[in-house]
Amino acid sequence: MKKMRQTLALLLAGALTVGSFAGCGGSKAGGETAGTETAGTEAAGTAASGSDTPLVIANDGMSEKFSPFFVESVPDQNIVDVTQISLVYNDRSGEFIYNGIEGETTSYNGTDYTYYGPTDLTITENEDGTVYYDFKLRDDLTFSDGEPVTADDIIFSFYVFCDPTYDGSASVYSLPIEGMEEYRSGMSTLASLLAAAGEDNTEFTFWTEDQQNAFWDAVNDGGAAFAQEIVDYCVENGVSEEGDVAGAAAQWGFDGLAADATAKDFFMAIGDKYGWSFTAMEAESAGSALSDLIPADVYAYATEGVETGDAAANISGIQKLDDKTVRVVLTEVSAPALQTMDIQIAPLHYYGDESQYDYDNNQFGFTKGDLSAIREKTTAPLGAGPYAFKSYENKTVYLEANESYYKGAPATKELQFKETAEADKLPGVVQGTVDISDPSISKEVMAQICSENSNGEASGDVLTTALYDNNGYGYIGINSQNVKVGDDPSSEQSKDLRKAIATVISVYRDMVIDSYYGDAASVINYPISNTSWAAPQKSDADYEVAFSKDVDGNPIYTDGMSDDEKYAAALDAALGFFEAAGYTVTDGKLTAAPAGAKLSYEVMIGGSGKGDHPSFGILTAASEALKSIGFDLTINDLADGTIMWDALNSETAEMWCAAWQATLDPDMFQIYHSEGGSANYYAIYSDELDELVMEGRTNTDQAYRKAVYKEALDFIVDYAVEIPVYQRQNASVFSTQRVNVDSIPQDLTTFYSYLNEIEKIQMN
Repeated sequence: MKKMRQTLALLLAGALTVGSFAGCGGSKAGGETAGTETAGTEAAGTAASGSDTPLVIANDGMSEKFSPFFVESVPDQNIVDVTQISLVYNDRSGEFIYNGIEGETTSYNGTDYTYYGPTDLTITENEDGTVYYDFKLRDDLTFSDGEPVTADDIIFSFYVFCDPTYDGSASVYSLPIEGMEEYRSGMSTLASLLAAAGEDNTEFTFWTEDQQNAFWDAVNDGGAAFAQEIVDYCVENGVSEEGDVAGAAAQWGFDGLAADATAKDFFMAIGDKYGWSFTAMEAESAGSALSDLIPADVYAYATEGVETGDAAANISGIQKLDDKTVRVVLTEVSAPALQTMDIQIAPLHYYGDESQYDYDNNQFGFTKGDLSAIREKTTAPLGAGPYAFKSYENKTVYLEANESYYKGAPATKELQFKETAEADKLPGVVQGTVDISDPSISKEVMAQICSENSNGEASGDVLTTALYDNNGYGYIGINSQNVKVGDDPSSEQSKDLRKAIATVISVYRDMVIDSYYGDAASVINYPISNTSWAAPQKSDADYEVAFSKDVDGNPIYTDGMSDDEKYAAALDAALGFFEAAGYTVTDGKLTAAPAGAKLSYEVMIGGSGKGDHPSFGILTAASEALKSIGFDLTINDLADGTIMWDALNSETAEMWCAAWQATLDPDMFQIYHSEGGSANYYAIYSDELDELVMEGRTNTDQAYRKAVYKEALDFIVDYAVEIPVYQRQNASVFSTQRVNVDSIPQDLTTFYSYLNEIEKIQMN
């Protein structure tokens, strides 16, 4: 279902905490390597005696979108990562390596590591406000078929990502690259033009009447059926009435349809939202794929470019300086820009058409507006990565070593990624069906891992386990528009109402998270992943525990308090906040709510209807405590998480539990800026916060940005719309019996997995 499949991509993160080979009970069962090591050296070393034995890695379900241009899912991305190379790479702390050719040494966890990459990067901020990004390729780069990697391959790759009809997940075209807007103008997709012209159009300058008829036949038939499935789903789940298309659409996040709207009207609204990209519209499916409901030729209209006006012949800010150097020119400073432009270098001779490439004459390897030939290679990737794709058969991807890989030929000659269900990931390593897996970690799973080893530790004679922080965090959210006093969600009374609820919820975090995860997670106090360099640290002078002060600004808790004393203190502090918010408090109980507020609010949680969620215990304890003072926190444990995402997008949710995924740069625009894609979740809409977010993303000084983001984080906590809950850990589990554990990279982190040095891993 649509929102269950969503990955909430919060642009938050950066450097990291220690990832280690772990033992049960928190002890380490594997020493850290002292001295200096190389991470991605010019040679991977001599192959082990067992190098002809395939290395089998467990992978989630794959969709065969293995193209560096059109990859969508994490499992498919794993295939892209081992078959391709990117412009730049990062170290264990998430910092980019600028001197990849000669290598760059940085320290992590007391050990120096040297990192190599395919390019040297020079960034120049000019007096006129423009910024140059100069990427210089090393001389010995070749693709797995032996063809050299040149600046033309980089140029070609950029132009694919920036084509007006590109509908993949990358957003290079959104960067302030000089000449980008001029190049992408004057062209639209055939589908968007047909939709805008309407069904009764009689002007056929840019398309034929047959094409128009085919499009509207598809809309009236398959498109309407696609929308009707959503309506039926909403009716079946009791969130809209039979025949009420507008009501169902509103529940699905599409407000504003006329009361007598039809399924076709609903589908048109979906098309308008996604710019008539049928691929993007698939995200709204309530069952059937849109590609199964409309003809393939019409589906292709969404990626068929039509020239409707003048446009620049090239992107002036993407420049070939020589055969090995490319410059990208930004018109302004953008701190997250490098992360966005860090594309894979795809081979022009394979994905494109060399006869259509002539840089000096504005030809870039394909016809502008037609990426069909590139899409045809989606299931069969080719690149300059450590492994070359062979085939996908029986839910397994087969790869072979790229002997010309610039870091050295991989020690293991055959690599496989095997689709593996979550329940089989740990047993698979034990039983020998896979050699490496990434099972979801909980207290129970850690106990299982330890029980397999004769030493009772997480790393031993059967399994070797590396733990590292997950690139994201769990939280409990509050929509300020729906949980407020009066009409102003930013008033002190509205904040006090939310702080009352948050204070009681927060006090139960330590107990429940420890019970659910054990040592595999920790409680956090700011709405940012602990992996980020921008995250406040406990050693900081102004670090505070979330929601630990009362309405007068005094500490709620004192040293030496028992858990029960803390729970009582939190409840007492909550009464103070409720009273300040305008609630009537009589004999320690709430008896009346102020205008615009209530004595009862709902919190949604995707616990599969059986409380299977790390925050469920927190809410249960908080609900019982709040009930004792006359406040009802109703827990809606959803068997179908789609309902929660629908409520979030339609801005009807009051409170909910979810998690944000993080990326390298801690840019907050997507989540907290008023124009961000997920801003409606919290509904802050504050000029003050918007200014802080923009100030942070338009400056490249990390110390300055961290200070700005600390102000922003304090603002968010004070606004009381997000309760930070936990930072969990991920695990990579290796077969000690089949994998040479000495070849596994040390100090794995959120930003540096064993795949970063897959060429070094050997079999026993």
